[in-house]
Amino acid sequence: MTTLTRFRHSGSALAHSLSPTAWRSTFAMRPADAIFAPAMKVGIAAALVLVGGGLLGQGQLAGVASLGALASAFGRYQPYPRLARILAMVAAALLISGGAGAFMGAAGVPIALQIVALSLLAGIAAHLFSAFGITGPGAVILVFAASAGSGYAHTFDAVPQVIAAIAAGAAVGWLVAMAPVLVAPMGPARLAVARAIASVLRLGTDRLGTDRLGTDDAGTRPGAAAVPLRLARESVALSAGAVRTGSRRALRLQREADALNQLLDEASSARTLGGPGRAAALERLARHESELRRTWRTPAVAASAAAGGHAAPHGFVAAAGGRIGSREGRSRALRMAAASALSGWAAVGLGLEHPLWASMGAVAALQGLNYSVTVQRGIQRLLGNVAGAVLALALLSVPLGFWPSVALVVAFQMLAELLVLTNYTLTTIAVTPMALIMTGLGSHLGPDAAVSRVADTLVGVVAGVLVAALSIPLSDRAHLAHREPAG
Repeated sequence: MTTLTRFRHSGSALAHSLSPTAWRSTFAMRPADAIFAPAMKVGIAAALVLVGGGLLGQGQLAGVASLGALASAFGRYQPYPRLARILAMVAAALLISGGAGAFMGAAGVPIALQIVALSLLAGIAAHLFSAFGITGPGAVILVFAASAGSGYAHTFDAVPQVIAAIAAGAAVGWLVAMAPVLVAPMGPARLAVARAIASVLRLGTDRLGTDRLGTDDAGTRPGAAAVPLRLARESVALSAGAVRTGSRRALRLQREADALNQLLDEASSARTLGGPGRAAALERLARHESELRRTWRTPAVAASAAAGGHAAPHGFVAAAGGRIGSREGRSRALRMAAASALSGWAAVGLGLEHPLWASMGAVAALQGLNYSVTVQRGIQRLLGNVAGAVLALALLSVPLGFWPSVALVVAFQMLAELLVLTNYTLTTIAVTPMALIMTGLGSHLGPDAAVSRVADTLVGVVAGVLVAALSIPLSDRAHLAHREPAG
């Protein structure tokens, strides 16, 4: 009976991947805020690395180094003390994956074994990223770095060059991502507080959704904004502790932290208020939210005895300890490794030129938190790759030259970062030509590479969805809510 139930559940999951609802959901646009600063960071880091490599006459190594610079795309909106540790972990992972790919390329390791090693690496990295709450492009970047290292290193003399290039790129990415701490150390905290206030304001929407500050049901769900409020308090505490205690700057940051905590106290209290008092509180919070998003200065608030005395945030490593050993996390990592390996082997069997691109497609799809998201990401990656390949085909058909290629890579990277929170299809349309042009820096990459990219991605997406459907937990029923109604 259990086996039959599993077969039915997997069959339902596979049917969902072909349903019109699943395909329509890939075009949904999500609202996104504070997107320009992260995009600028990634663009600046990439530009510095690519221009530096070009001036040194190392065009191909510059492309490898730019993968290290993509460390700057991880951990957006995190308070700077935590971001510093996140970026260091990502840099270490990029060095390991790029170095492993370069070593295997130099040693002439058969591609089938390379796929196994890099698939295991991707699964482990994805599990650790999830446990430590590291957001960003995910483990797919590690496979990309390994593929670039393998493609560059044909002798062992080239292995240290790959490692040095990725290390230099990651160092630049770290510095660029951390630079704003010098002028706006409380920036992430202000954004976190603004988002927490926005979650409270959304509770003021009445059941018909016509009045943002309505008084119909805000008090009936007082716990709905608890997570954003908790995360905001953590961000405030971490940001305020970024400077040596007792210094003039530390005192200024603590005063700003007290003001932000008072705003959070107001927001928390507003969840349970009723009548005219609640409407007035929400109006006041709405003004504060607008100010927090518009300026680098925290709105002035009246002094309150409630300020201070809030619980310290969980330690970065301690918070991840329990998640590392979770059964769900291990299962997700195994599914990703299996799908990556199967898709890479299938690409080899089909005679495709870049089988690791197929592995990247599977890894990207399986970064979804549940099966429904996996299907959505798979379809989005496939459609985005097709559209992006058409664009890349046109660009690769003309002799671009190194510097125009650098300009295009930087522009596409920034565009991808601007779109990533809105729609993954649009993001992939930008990523595909960026990745192909970056791969061809310092070497010739013909238009046929765009066609190969689509074929490899199709193999990766199909393998990823199949593995996800066959291994879907019985508790994962999110896709059932998106099925077409009967009749």
